[in-house]
Amino acid sequence: MRLSGTIAVGFGIVSALAVGSTRADAGAAIVFAPHRAIYEITLDRAGSGSGVVELAGRMVYELQGSRCEGYTQNMRFVTRMIAQDGSEQISDLRSSSWEDGQGTRLRFNSEQYKDSKLVEATAGDARRRSPGGDIEVQVTKPGKEKLTLPARIYFPMQHSQGMLTAAMAGQRQFLVGLYDGSEKGAKVYDTSAWIGARADKAPANVPPALASVPSWQVSIGYFEPDKSGKDTLPSYELSFRIFANGVSSDMRIDYGDFAVRGELTELSFLPVSECQQGPAAKAAPRR
Repeated sequence: MRLSGTIAVGFGIVSALAVGSTRADAGAAIVFAPHRAIYEITLDRAGSGSGVVELAGRMVYELQGSRCEGYTQNMRFVTRMIAQDGSEQISDLRSSSWEDGQGTRLRFNSEQYKDSKLVEATAGDARRRSPGGDIEVQVTKPGKEKLTLPARIYFPMQHSQGMLTAAMAGQRQFLVGLYDGSEKGAKVYDTSAWIGARADKAPANVPPALASVPSWQVSIGYFEPDKSGKDTLPSYELSFRIFANGVSSDMRIDYGDFAVRGELTELSFLPVSECQQGPAAKAAPRR
């Protein structure tokens, strides 16, 4: 998910998951539970120069599909912000994507509304030329554009699979590039993630269905690709608790001048795909 989208996106080490044949197996043991999650958004911090006085909203995220048929993600993120001059703005981001289970194709579509007026629309299709190969992107909105991205770049679900695989292996850092079609389809991020220790008992503030699901606290920095090799500050940072079934809670997004929190308030599991295979799929929660 990159909020990330997500819902979502350098590190001290480069994971072996990022290169070679390991890429195809990165998420083989991960079974994401199809689900719908609602997060209440509140202002966590606002610097004096941010211009933000109040901010509140809601994010609704839905994941469906499986590794064998691909994953569909839908998200709507609505916020109401009041600035220091008293002006009010309603921001409404709607996004949807489909990604195959092997990380070879991504279709994406998003619309950004400000005060009920459409201000930006993005759509496109990204494909790997061959398994583990370079990526060709065809952007159709806001204008037609072709991009070629290096093989090291991950798609969103592929990124989540790799990070969970690293977490389950006891790794503390995970370094990959990420492409999700955001910002007019032209944006690529280098992501730097710190992974906390495994917790077998969930915090008390999460829904009961997650109480016995293993989880890890994660913090990810999203960086502009830095060709100079010098240290840079992230464009933003995203922290959250990720559960072994792919559900996230306790989100915090730090944009630098201000930060917001997302509290998981509602969670419902959706029907598991018939093509989902393996014992882990049989144990996945159903609605």
